[in-house]
Amino acid sequence: MNILLHELRAYRKSTIIWTISLVGTAALFMSFFPAFTKDTEEFTKLLEGYPAALREAFGINLNNFFSILGFYCYGLSFVTLCGAIQAMNLGTSIVSKEVREKTADFLLTKPVTRTTVLTNKLLAALISIILTNIVYIGAATLLAFQVATEDFSVSIFILLSLTVFLVQMLFLAIGIIISVIVSRIKSVLTVSLATVFAFYFLGMFSADEAKRYLSPFKYFDTAYIMENASYETSFLITGAALMILAIGASYFIYAKKDIHSV
Repeated sequence: MNILLHELRAYRKSTIIWTISLVGTAALFMSFFPAFTKDTEEFTKLLEGYPAALREAFGINLNNFFSILGFYCYGLSFVTLCGAIQAMNLGTSIVSKEVREKTADFLLTKPVTRTTVLTNKLLAALISIILTNIVYIGAATLLAFQVATEDFSVSIFILLSLTVFLVQMLFLAIGIIISVIVSRIKSVLTVSLATVFAFYFLGMFSADEAKRYLSPFKYFDTAYIMENASYETSFLITGAALMILAIGASYFIYAKKDIHSV
């Protein structure tokens, strides 16, 4: 419990900053919605000039773009990107910060197992992400009601918003496995940005079904969610399997690896 509380205190400032960032990004894009709906013909012509692959990468579907849900998907792609960086930062720092700050040997001399240490750290990161998403979804829903010009499905809106959390869970798992495999990570932010943007740009060029499995950003197709009010089962199973494998491997490796002392 002491480890969990210590980690929560350590993540408090970053959690607040990232929560504000996600809400601020959503608010920025939502504020554009009234302007877009006032001149739909001109904006449609403008967007038609962009390649279809680019529109798809940014969640722009011309069939529903000028509805509140369709427009929200556009801003959601950037919110998800920010959320992925937050989760990747948390995952990558779970073990690496103890080595970087030279506190690993002190921590492991305490009467707790390595499994307990990793579990408490993982729980702290998970709580941080959950709190971020509770505030974000609540704020985004209020913003949608403020700018919406017609009724929309709140359940679909929440399903869309929850994709941020699901993508974050995938990147948290990726961050953890990197943290336990790499002995010394000098800069968590550098590793996080490189990994997240690599997957993001990979997703931009993953148009066909098979290539979508290569990037977590493509696991939750907003057009499919809006049409079916659900997620694609195959991608949910794949995402869950990847998280279980990554976290399970992290526990196995961390329990056996040599920890560098001061």
